[in-house]
Amino acid sequence: MFEPIQRVPGDAILGLIEAFNQDTNPNKVDLGVGVYRDAQGNTPVMRAVKQAEALLLDNQTTKTYIGSHGDPRYGQVIQPLIFGADSPVLEARRASVTQSPGGTGALRLAADFIHTQLPGKGIWVSDPTWPNHLGIFQAAGLKLSKYPYVDAENRLDFDGMLAAIKQIPVGDVVVLHACCHNPSGFDLSQAQWREVLEVVKERELLPLIDFAYQGFGDGLDEDAFGVRLFAENLDELLITSSCSKNFGIYSERTGALIAVAKNTEQMENVRSQMAIVARENYSNPPSHGGAVVTEILESAELAAVWREELTEMRNRINGLRQDFVAALKPYGLDAKYACIAEQRGMFSYTGLTPTQVDRLRDEFGIYMVRSGRANVAGFSTENLDYLAKAIAAVN
Repeated sequence: MFEPIQRVPGDAILGLIEAFNQDTNPNKVDLGVGVYRDAQGNTPVMRAVKQAEALLLDNQTTKTYIGSHGDPRYGQVIQPLIFGADSPVLEARRASVTQSPGGTGALRLAADFIHTQLPGKGIWVSDPTWPNHLGIFQAAGLKLSKYPYVDAENRLDFDGMLAAIKQIPVGDVVVLHACCHNPSGFDLSQAQWREVLEVVKERELLPLIDFAYQGFGDGLDEDAFGVRLFAENLDELLITSSCSKNFGIYSERTGALIAVAKNTEQMENVRSQMAIVARENYSNPPSHGGAVVTEILESAELAAVWREELTEMRNRINGLRQDFVAALKPYGLDAKYACIAEQRGMFSYTGLTPTQVDRLRDEFGIYMVRSGRANVAGFSTENLDYLAKAIAAVN
């Protein structure tokens, strides 16, 4: 029965990992893999996470199932992080949290929920977007379309985005990146979020806001601006949240699908369907990552340590963006690549062409996705001059 099965190419980013590992260039640089790295190139376990895990080791009494919605305590600490402690959405009990295996699992739950409960509704993603958005939504049977987001000059195409959203069929789903847009790094301003909100209202669209990088842009509350604006001004909203990046627990696969409804009764109706979708996907989510997050956010002391660490990570990335552009100044390329200092999050659409990316890999051992997307966390004070010289050579 397996004879007709064809081999397909592997994941492009995973392929970069293998090629990078085999490269013997002593100056090689990995800008492809989408994880945070410190100045030594490591993805460390955060101090707050280590302390929380020590507490769990001493105090945890069971490894039983935690239910299709996950641990209720996890939901209780995630909601104020997303909406703000004094949110009217929380006061009105309009939101429901379903713990998921990472943000990716939350996206699949959202896709299956849309497919089963909102049949016939199409889903719209930015062009470009995180590549796995395409696979997840199409695998769930959704009709997928794109709206423009980055123009030919490697700038945010807000006018094109807004014009396209105004043409989306009434009632369709529009996917928005809350902050740290993946892969471009271009984020909406607060004024632009307000303009998008008015179009969403006019077209009666259902927003699905992917919130994978809270705290990596300008701050935990600042990065939540669009989410909170939409939640407080719309009757219905879906949010997918991830703790992988801001808690550094990539391997624990910890996320959440959050649904906002018009009132508590409708929220409970939606919540009942979310439980079924989760049950049919994986039954129960893994517990450890959620328990770590809960342990941290329930403790004022651990939460303070975590916020301090997250601030250090964010400041390091934003500082590297500025330093990278400065390193290009001797080559007269600082203006051309100035957008990198303006972008937010770990990723940057550099504007490098596939040919230039290939040359950087082959001639300098610098690895990134052929779209020109670079992981800024791969920059360091030690490799910035080397990176600038290499980029100047291929320009």
